[in-house]
Amino acid sequence: MFRRTFIGAVASTALPFAARAQDAWPIKPLKIICPFPAGGTSDVMARLVAEPLTKELGQQVIVENVGGAGGTVGTLRASKMAPDGYTIVQTGVGQNAVAHGLDPKLGYDSMRDFIHIAQVHTGPNLLVVHPGQPFRTFTELVDHVRKNPGKLNYGFTHAASGHMAMELLKQRASECPKGVKECNGFFMVGIPYRGGGPMLQDLLGGQIPLMFINQDVALQHVRAGKLRALACTSLQRNHLYPDVPTIHESGFPNFQALSWSGMSLIKGTPQPIVDKFEAAMRKIMTSAEIKQKLESTGFVVPAPGAQAYTAFVKSEIDLWTKVIKAAGIKAE
Repeated sequence: MFRRTFIGAVASTALPFAARAQDAWPIKPLKIICPFPAGGTSDVMARLVAEPLTKELGQQVIVENVGGAGGTVGTLRASKMAPDGYTIVQTGVGQNAVAHGLDPKLGYDSMRDFIHIAQVHTGPNLLVVHPGQPFRTFTELVDHVRKNPGKLNYGFTHAASGHMAMELLKQRASECPKGVKECNGFFMVGIPYRGGGPMLQDLLGGQIPLMFINQDVALQHVRAGKLRALACTSLQRNHLYPDVPTIHESGFPNFQALSWSGMSLIKGTPQPIVDKFEAAMRKIMTSAEIKQKLESTGFVVPAPGAQAYTAFVKSEIDLWTKVIKAAGIKAE
């Protein structure tokens, strides 16, 4: 009887302590697990958020880069950490959508193991060609490929957003137009690259004719006339490329292939902490400063809040799992 009474007394005192700890959160530095190396877009977005989060929460927020296997190494490690609110996970298209289509045994489930709090950015891919190519418009390119299957090459890096955009285009463009019973499909030969840097250099040098590339990377080369942008993969035209039509408006309704990232917490994080973190992220993502920084390089500020981001992640998993299965793409 004494033992049961003692345990009950300890439990009753622990509960108020836990509640006070949640109310006081954060009382020590936090870290954002960025599952990619320093210097890339994901790292830039993590650091973009870390600075205002530090001011908003009153504790230092540091970025820890844990790269490997397309973001899955860092994401898996983060999923095993304590759900105490001191580990923030940077989620994104590669590690939290594409990866599920490539490997059903990742070791983590993006919808089950994380609480998705706030989307930080979306960015379209641009379909770009070397200026020495004859294609002046997206329609001209599509017509050429349909009439000359297998005679045009493109560059890609495995499982990157540009690779996924091309696979989606190939699948959508292979469908016969309404009223047409037979068509030649839409077949091009993919040239694989280990990294986006070497691929871009080959495109600029004319060794490959075309590829999909993130809008921020393409900007200086398009403006300098070293690349020609034919189409954009967002539903709306990008404000930095007002004369570049979307694929959606060019005969492929609802075509969308985006790069994106956001901030998530580990499943099991106490609700008071989740609520505090969401409020902080909502304030940051609706600030004029963040809006200016993102839009200056062609990124789009997403709808704020956990509900919008959670629904978006689910829709991306569904989309890319379907595309990857249809294309027969496997993990490297």
